[in-house]
Amino acid sequence: MDMPHTPSLDSRMDRDTSSYQTEPETYGDLIVRYLSVAGVNHIFGVPGGSIEPFFDAVARAERSGSGPTMVVSRHETGAAFMADGSIRESGRLGVCCSTTGPGATNLITGVANAYEENLPLLVLTAQTPRAKFGRKTLQDSSCSAIDVVGMFNHCTKYSTLVSHPDQLKHKLINALLIANTAPKGPVHLSLPADIVNTALSEPLRINPDLFNQTLQLNSPMAMEQLKTKLYEAERILIYVGENCHLTSDQLTQFADQTNAAIISEPTGKCWVDETHPRYCGVFGFSGHPKARALIMEQQYDLLLALGTQAGELGTSGWEPKLLNNKMVHIDDNSAAFMQTPEACLHVCGSLPEILTQLSTHAAILRSQGKQWQDLRQSVSSIPMLSLEEQAAATNNAVPIKPQRVMHTLSQALPDNTRIFIDAGNAWAWSIRYMQRRDNRGLFRIAMAYGSMTWAISASVGSAVSNPKAPHICITGDGSYLMSGQEITVAAQLNLPLVMIILNDNALGMVKHGQRLGGAEQTGFALPEINFALMAEAMGIEGIVVESPRELEAVDFTRLFAKRGPTIIDVRIDPEEVPPMGERIKGLATSK
Repeated sequence: MDMPHTPSLDSRMDRDTSSYQTEPETYGDLIVRYLSVAGVNHIFGVPGGSIEPFFDAVARAERSGSGPTMVVSRHETGAAFMADGSIRESGRLGVCCSTTGPGATNLITGVANAYEENLPLLVLTAQTPRAKFGRKTLQDSSCSAIDVVGMFNHCTKYSTLVSHPDQLKHKLINALLIANTAPKGPVHLSLPADIVNTALSEPLRINPDLFNQTLQLNSPMAMEQLKTKLYEAERILIYVGENCHLTSDQLTQFADQTNAAIISEPTGKCWVDETHPRYCGVFGFSGHPKARALIMEQQYDLLLALGTQAGELGTSGWEPKLLNNKMVHIDDNSAAFMQTPEACLHVCGSLPEILTQLSTHAAILRSQGKQWQDLRQSVSSIPMLSLEEQAAATNNAVPIKPQRVMHTLSQALPDNTRIFIDAGNAWAWSIRYMQRRDNRGLFRIAMAYGSMTWAISASVGSAVSNPKAPHICITGDGSYLMSGQEITVAAQLNLPLVMIILNDNALGMVKHGQRLGGAEQTGFALPEINFALMAEAMGIEGIVVESPRELEAVDFTRLFAKRGPTIIDVRIDPEEVPPMGERIKGLATSK
């Protein structure tokens, strides 16, 4: 179990038991205190009648300076996505909450997204008082009505109703531990309002080291087998997945030692230096021809797959020339190995530690005369982008081409910018055309569940966790019309988040997908909207960009330094076809 380290809380504990509040502590206070010990700084949610006892407890903790603060989203799905973003930025447990009934069901999409992304998320939903269960009470979500616990069973690791006050402490601790045990994921507690508001019978004492346990899995036998394969190999390919969590320096140093080429799945590019000569691009959705050639031509004899979930988009529809007995799958989550049964070896453990051992072993082998051939030579004639694509990335035409937008942003954004990419054509354009020197986990894209609007709220949640870091969200006009109101949370909290809306008056991925797949062209049209004017109506700075020159003139340094968000309405060429052909082929084969 890998919970974030929490500083000593002895002084806080003393203050809490003596001056936390004058009235008796409730079970709501118990929840808040445990969240504080677990390192939680923010809770994201929407208030309502049945959840008010919990909001009261959070307010009391805020007032005394002894607990997490509440961030109120505009919709419960946004709350779950904000918690998602805070997890990615802080590395800590995320928490979202809602009232009963529709408040709880509104959370489900965001919780399902966290489940697919293996994010440790505590979901707290209210219930009406127990005496009202099954009596046609307003928003009854008990097992006798709309069974919310049953619903969350299908998108969490643990979902339970707290049916008695004495259960709450045990179930809360259990949930927190389960959320942070690999594979990490969301957990759900359903809390009747009367229980949360019940007074504790005795003062609350918590062990401050309760959640500081760690568990490491590492097989010496598997490591020896891996070292043998490293010695026997002549050409090595490194395939980087989303769960890699290695610095680009670690990757490139090992690649230099072994003359290896590096490719990534779309979500894995966040861990690589995309400008390094050993990086050959993305394999899978919107990938690069150089990376695809390395896989399809099969010139390598050892593929080190680091932290991959081996999903459809990252494997180009489970391409057998990728998933075969040349692969060694290395991950800190053994559940991921179920997706790669074809691999010749699975090694479970800390990726930084494993790569350090491999690097040390490679140095020993080199000192003994071992040499590896440079795999890149087999694809040296294939560019990362074709001449036509390179031309599009630097084209000065109006309306501005989305390729040009991504190319310009790659160069204009500061190195430490947190970049959130929303579902839709923003995926395709950014994966193919954004090339960053050192992503360090800052290129953030959620492709497991593919929820539209995820980036809008997740970028807000990340900015809440680290308001001094530059944040940018790249979304589409369709996603913004679904839940763009969450930008008002950034406005209310004075967060300098920059939101770029790719405006083509369409659900672009739907439109181009229908055209590429030969389907009926229907249901994709959106009205012409000036999103900059919408922003100004909300008290937010709005900028319209219609040309490359106007985009280059945007002063991101100023925007990231001010108090409050910015919306940039970028009018892109609606006829540019995104690089999503592999996805269309996958849809065709599923019919």
